[in-house]
Amino acid sequence: MILSIRLFAGLRERAGTESLQLELPEGASVADALAALGDGLDANGCLLAVNREYADDSLVLKEGDELALIPPVSGGAPAHVALSDEPLSLDALVERVRDPRAGAVVSFSGVTREVESLDYEVYAEMALEKMAAIVQAAVERHGLCAAAAEHRVGVVPLSEASVIVAASAPHRAEAFAGAREIIDELKACTPIWKVELEGAERRRVEGEQPKRPAG
Repeated sequence: MILSIRLFAGLRERAGTESLQLELPEGASVADALAALGDGLDANGCLLAVNREYADDSLVLKEGDELALIPPVSGGAPAHVALSDEPLSLDALVERVRDPRAGAVVSFSGVTREVESLDYEVYAEMALEKMAAIVQAAVERHGLCAAAAEHRVGVVPLSEASVIVAASAPHRAEAFAGAREIIDELKACTPIWKVELEGAERRRVEGEQPKRPAG
């Protein structure tokens, strides 16, 4: 069978490509695929995802599966999420979560600081699914009226927002707790990486191993 492998961040840079294909025997596992990659592409410290879901190396693969190697990340009950290469609007996000039942609306904006700009790379399909799960879990856990999150991709100049979050709830305690949980989980679980840009210099920001969403 033929297995497609997606690479990101430092792995992509070392391999010189964002995707590889491996021919494996039927019944091969994720561990077998990693072994077939050899020493030239070290996946130590990476989380593994098969078809956009985190997976263990014991999982048996099938024809047409996509294996992604996830390096450490730099990190109404409606739950809105989005990725955008355009400037983010916190005002527009707050409007998305307004609700007649809500007595509190809390918002958060994370902005580029200290460097000329940041360049964000993202595993978009998986990131959107994880973002949606994180936001929906916060809605249910904290009894939010609505919640939303958006993340910028590509180059984000100094003082512009990289990520924005908004949450509404009947009371402020729940709104604050929900918004805090969303931004903390987004940074910890979502496959997004960043590079600091200063003139011609590029410096990859090393993060922590991403964890599975609290759910």
